[in-house]
Amino acid sequence: MKKWLIPTVIIVVVAIIIYSLTAGVNNTAVELEEGVKQTWANVETSYQRRSDLIPNLVNTVKGAADFERGALTDVIEARAKATSVNVNADDLDPQQIQQFQQAQGGVSSALSRLLVTVERYPQLRANQNFQQLQSQLEGTENRISVARTRYNESVREYNTYIRKFPNNIFTGMFGFERKPPFAAEAGAENAPEVEF
Repeated sequence: MKKWLIPTVIIVVVAIIIYSLTAGVNNTAVELEEGVKQTWANVETSYQRRSDLIPNLVNTVKGAADFERGALTDVIEARAKATSVNVNADDLDPQQIQQFQQAQGGVSSALSRLLVTVERYPQLRANQNFQQLQSQLEGTENRISVARTRYNESVREYNTYIRKFPNNIFTGMFGFERKPPFAAEAGAENAPEVEF
């Protein structure tokens, strides 16, 4: 047997092993990153559903002649601000998610104030359209919570995968970076104060 054949075979086998490892790590990281993008899109879809329900809620509430207009204006303005914040799923960073979360927090706060104000108007609470919209909003809030939880789960799985050894060597070479989780708003650990 020729002396050059054995080192050549060894080099080829080692090259195939390295290629297989690299391709496997890269492909898995791509799949996990796409999962993060998909779950982020689901978060945005849930928020969009809430945003789409708000005009119907506002129009129903406007029907109450003596209703306080300030609460409606707050909801409309918060919705406008929230829909103006765009987050690119390909380039998720903590600042973008924080801006998105702050805008959506404004909508949540305005809606809460509106619903508390509605408590003073029995004829509005008895309105079937209002009750249906309120129920849909409550369901949407649950969907948002589930979507954020699923997003955080996919981010955890992705971040764990790209940080494990030896994956971190290859994922670093291919430019995979950690994705930020969806975090609770500042002060969320404190129970809200309800006043009637």
